[in-house]
Amino acid sequence: MWRAEIDGRTLRFHLTGINNQNFLMQDEQTGSWWQQVTGEALFGPLKGRTLDLVHHDEISFGLWKREQPGGRVLRPDDGAPWREFSHDWEAETAKLPVVTPERPGDPFDPRELVAGIALPGASKAYSVARLRRESPVLDTLAGVPLLLVVGEDGRSLRVFDRRIDGRTLDLFARPGGPPLVLLDAETGSTWSFAGEALSGPLAGRRLTRVYVLLDAWFDWRTHHPQTRVWR
Repeated sequence: MWRAEIDGRTLRFHLTGINNQNFLMQDEQTGSWWQQVTGEALFGPLKGRTLDLVHHDEISFGLWKREQPGGRVLRPDDGAPWREFSHDWEAETAKLPVVTPERPGDPFDPRELVAGIALPGASKAYSVARLRRESPVLDTLAGVPLLLVVGEDGRSLRVFDRRIDGRTLDLFARPGGPPLVLLDAETGSTWSFAGEALSGPLAGRRLTRVYVLLDAWFDWRTHHPQTRVWR
């Protein structure tokens, strides 16, 4: 998700094409073409500019509704062109070859779903299938201690910086859910899937969210050629 604004000017976008199975969007104000996955303008007067990232969640509606009981839902018009375009999109694109070539020793099949994290100086890909089996996962990337946790629905995924006041926490799933409750070994505080301390010495504190992109391996590697892989 990207902020639709450049230099204080709001842009309006529409779908204009596909680049290696990634949407290309054209803004109506300048005619520039933008890559969906990177937010970068590839052609036109704004070539080389990048839209500002807006943090977003890819979680199930059930978990979102529980956390945001008063939240609103975008409901596109029934006649919107995207409905016809997106019909069987996943099944149809899965039949197509990808531009990114496979390399000997690749850790994943091209279309395996990975959770990609990019921090200044480093990026890393995590197999979503493995995360679902082994969640929560503690790791460190570019000096940042991370918590990767899958929700109780087995689908939703979030990543946090697990430092509070300069202290790194080790968090584990408390038996007995749902709902999912995490426990930190340092203070005994309990934490929700939203990264908020529910009880204990740290009650009311929140972990900082880290942006994570769920993407096919071939696409993640295309845009992060030096990516590391969690093993």
